[in-house]
Amino acid sequence: MKRLRPPARIELIVLIGLLAAFVAAPTPGDIGGCGQPAQELDPQTFFASKFDIDCKRCKQCELRSTSCAKACDPKTKIPASFPEHCYPLVHDGEVCLRALYNASCSEYGSYMSDSNPSSPTECNFCPAR
Repeated sequence: MKRLRPPARIELIVLIGLLAAFVAAPTPGDIGGCGQPAQELDPQTFFASKFDIDCKRCKQCELRSTSCAKACDPKTKIPASFPEHCYPLVHDGEVCLRALYNASCSEYGSYMSDSNPSSPTECNFCPAR
């Protein structure tokens, strides 16, 4: 019967180094995991971007609603704040805007509905208490 030799010192050091690299790294979804610090979302920047996407998608999908007209009207006042006790991060806003940009026309029609509007779950970063 052949005996197994214990691992050499260099092999052990390499193994420890590799293990430390994988265990110590941030996991996806952790703050800073994408190299982005936690930063509060600016409401005026967010809503201006959202109105721009809404207007473009309304035109692209040929949607006719009061919500679309409001999004495309340059006189529409951009909200200066989020609801009370709501503090979304920049990453939250980016995910929401990306979901709006990638939505199908039928989904967008439901988002811009005058009677019963919905929104993507990615944009629900200020849920009602």
